[in-house]
Amino acid sequence: MSTAMHGHNWISAFLEAAAAEQGAATNTRLAYGRDLRDFHDWLTANAHGFDSATRADVESYLLHCDAQGLAKSTRARRLSAIRQLYRFAFEEGWRTDNPAIQISGPGRDKRLPKTLTEVEVDRLLTAARTTGRDGNDRLRNTCLMELLYATGMRVTELVSLPVSAARGDPRMLLVAGKGGKERMVPLSPPARTALAEWLTVRDAAQEDARTRGAASSRHLFPSRGASGHLTRHRFYMLIKELAVAADVSPDKVTPHTLRHAFATHLLANGADLRAIQTLLGHADVATTEIYTHVLDARLRELVLEHHPLAKG
Repeated sequence: MSTAMHGHNWISAFLEAAAAEQGAATNTRLAYGRDLRDFHDWLTANAHGFDSATRADVESYLLHCDAQGLAKSTRARRLSAIRQLYRFAFEEGWRTDNPAIQISGPGRDKRLPKTLTEVEVDRLLTAARTTGRDGNDRLRNTCLMELLYATGMRVTELVSLPVSAARGDPRMLLVAGKGGKERMVPLSPPARTALAEWLTVRDAAQEDARTRGAASSRHLFPSRGASGHLTRHRFYMLIKELAVAADVSPDKVTPHTLRHAFATHLLANGADLRAIQTLLGHADVATTEIYTHVLDARLRELVLEHHPLAKG
């Protein structure tokens, strides 16, 4: 077997195990695959393979990534993927060691997540009610934005919601998160209203499609594409269109900044950090704590802008 085929088999087996044993999400597996293929290509170019690489080889590869100008977060993610591959290889008996286990990662740049003010979010929600090709589009856009801001869902969780989760005027939605982990998120009154209005026109459109011989969709936001639902990319483009209509800088607005806004606004209004952790589906509260730093930064900004002594 060639070194290339051998390396590809390692990656395939590792990704299958990550899906089956760890419940790794599709996007996570795709990222692992990209990172490990890049490492494999570098090893091949330097006359090595996964089975013969040493700690010095892994360190040289990381220096190569640094020389390419890759961000610290990208280099840290690649090292993590390499460590996990070799842990898997050790468990499978393919290696007797893990050459990456003692290598210190580059760390991450400490950047606060971008967020939006409550006024900016209100303008985006208003724009959703008036932006679209027709009334159905406007109802769908309103439902998407109200659900996103009311729940703080990840974009993939939102666009892939099954319609069954929205039946019966629910006060809570059951959301399938990363790794198939489920959580309940409450709906605000505006979100429930938007959901009910969208369901009415969605069901009518689906019934009309059935009469013309088309299969019905199981998704809340159906699409004729391969996934069967509105794609992440289409929603990303849609939210940029809404930002323009709302006169909010499109550079500030992504599906994830709405998720950040959800958490930051809850915290600013007195919500408990552990409750926010549960709503966001974070495995570790340390991930949620970043929003306390966002709030601290905003409070410092307010003091510097408005306190009379600060002006002096």
